[in-house]
Amino acid sequence: MASAPQQSLPLFYNDLQPLSSQQHADFKIRSADKAPFLAKQHAVPVTVEEFPLVQRFMPIVFSQGEEPVPLALMGLNEGINTFFDEDGSLNEPNFYVPAYIRRYPYLLARLRPDSDELSLCFDPTTDTVGAFEEGEALFVNGEPSETTKNILQFNEQFEQAGARTGQFMKELKELDLLIDGEVTIQPDGAAQPFVYRGFMMIDENKLNELRGDQLRKIVQNGMLPLIYAHLFSLGLMRDIFGRQLRQGKMPEPQLVQPTA
Repeated sequence: MASAPQQSLPLFYNDLQPLSSQQHADFKIRSADKAPFLAKQHAVPVTVEEFPLVQRFMPIVFSQGEEPVPLALMGLNEGINTFFDEDGSLNEPNFYVPAYIRRYPYLLARLRPDSDELSLCFDPTTDTVGAFEEGEALFVNGEPSETTKNILQFNEQFEQAGARTGQFMKELKELDLLIDGEVTIQPDGAAQPFVYRGFMMIDENKLNELRGDQLRKIVQNGMLPLIYAHLFSLGLMRDIFGRQLRQGKMPEPQLVQPTA
């Protein structure tokens, strides 16, 4: 059975298999009200198009390393998610679910390293896609159903948003705006503060010191509102801390790097 390359599967994916009208002719999609794979996930990648919505609910930070990516924090410590319960149930009705989560279990992937063509794949370990009695059909008379066409369109849009996000990150690095982040929170009655590190953020001082031509460029290309969405969202670190406190999810004062 053909499979997509498995060298480095993205977050959440256990396996990848190309969607085929021959092999999966009778497969259907059934709805799910829980996402168990999110129960212990504290950070998830987001695209720049999502910044205006994400910054209302979660802090937006950047991963460390040579190729940083934007991350929305659902918890301040690895293994802690304050928006999803232990069984993967969403516990906050007023919440924006990032596209990276909504994309699962589907993914556009290259089946051959020598080709730029992307094929629609899915994680066969999911319990939402299979030869079920009920659900929405993936294929009708050997052709992709409207449901499958919509899934493909969503994944294509996600890839395009990912490319724009990559360009945004490239320009941030060229402008040397990213610095190591640190947030210190001192709860009432605590003997020691909680110090959170392991992420990157934009340096407001460097932003304010940009030359006129550099500032004009980020205004014209639409980067400036995205930068401020990130900076404003950092105030939610304390909100997430408060959610952890109320939910009894307070580990020792530390932050393991939020990895994508």
